[in-house]
Amino acid sequence: MARGVYIHIPFCHQICNYCDFNKVFFKNQPVDEYIEAIGKELKLIQQQMPQALQQIETIYLGGGTPTSLSATQINRLLKLITESIPTNMLIEFASEANPDELTIDKLHALKEGGINRLSLGVQSFDQDLLKKLGRTHSNEQVYETIENARAVGIENINIDLMYGLPGQTMSQWEDTLKQALDLNLPHYSAYSLIVEPKTVFYIQYAKGKLQLPTEDLEAEMYDLLMKEMEKKGVVQYEISNFAVNGQISTHNKIYWDNDEYVGIGAGAHGYLGGIRYSNIGPIRKYLDSIQLGKRPIIHQHEVTFDERCEEQMFLGLRKIEGVTFESFSSKLGISMLEKYGTIIQKLEKEGLLLVDDIGICLSRKGRFVGNEIFQQFLLGE
Repeated sequence: MARGVYIHIPFCHQICNYCDFNKVFFKNQPVDEYIEAIGKELKLIQQQMPQALQQIETIYLGGGTPTSLSATQINRLLKLITESIPTNMLIEFASEANPDELTIDKLHALKEGGINRLSLGVQSFDQDLLKKLGRTHSNEQVYETIENARAVGIENINIDLMYGLPGQTMSQWEDTLKQALDLNLPHYSAYSLIVEPKTVFYIQYAKGKLQLPTEDLEAEMYDLLMKEMEKKGVVQYEISNFAVNGQISTHNKIYWDNDEYVGIGAGAHGYLGGIRYSNIGPIRKYLDSIQLGKRPIIHQHEVTFDERCEEQMFLGLRKIEGVTFESFSSKLGISMLEKYGTIIQKLEKEGLLLVDDIGICLSRKGRFVGNEIFQQFLLGE
């Protein structure tokens, strides 16, 4: 049974140099038709899988940029969503946003449509680094957007930050963390840059024109991130996520708990009935499929037992609390130690995992090499 719904809005007024998500420039796109298609896709799921949307706890609008839409378009989108998804169990209704696009009208539309959490793509408070990233907002717009969001009644605000950026120094990162924490927000996410194929950064990297920090400097940046968050009482609950007073991202926790969710929109991914699926990416092809009354699925894969075990481990270990023995056995019908005892023992000896009577989690040392640890469970080594 799905706990969450992810809805993809692929439109952007500006394409960032690091982004590999399914997105297009807003201009000359069939935006209104796309919004109506979102409503139709939700109806198709209702018809074909009547139970799928009945116990939804979270809805997340991602992109692209959901706030590239006008206030009128946001109103229409949220109306279509809440027509198909019962809101009686809804804990979190979140939207990604760009600071330079979030007008008061749009904020009112989001609030009136049920949005109770915003995730702002800030990335850095250094204007030179923002230009390198292809970001167009100013620091003043960040402050103003947060102030306006609070004024309309949206208090649950996250900002995304990035480190390991081209040419980024430790002092720039230190300054960004200080300015971010001075905002006294309930939630912060911070990710190291990954140079993905089909991005501007990837082309620059292939040509030897992208100067990235060393691995050691990136590790120092991550260490500083954890220390500064801890000093301010912002608790790390996942490798890249920090919250005050338990105000975690409920939607993202669905992914890390390896629970099921519905993916809606062009290029969206979902996990339903033991099947992981992805939708058609090109917008016109997505719209054509919806017009024909067909769910726009381009690929689906029935998750095997071994894959479910692996996912439970590498997703669950992203959480600072880790994976409990009880949650593993109740979901998979097998003991975690029976399945992965040798790997766990090896990683514990190396000081990368902590093991107690409840379960296992990454040690502080292990958080620096999380991907290498996850790989151990994928390879079964």
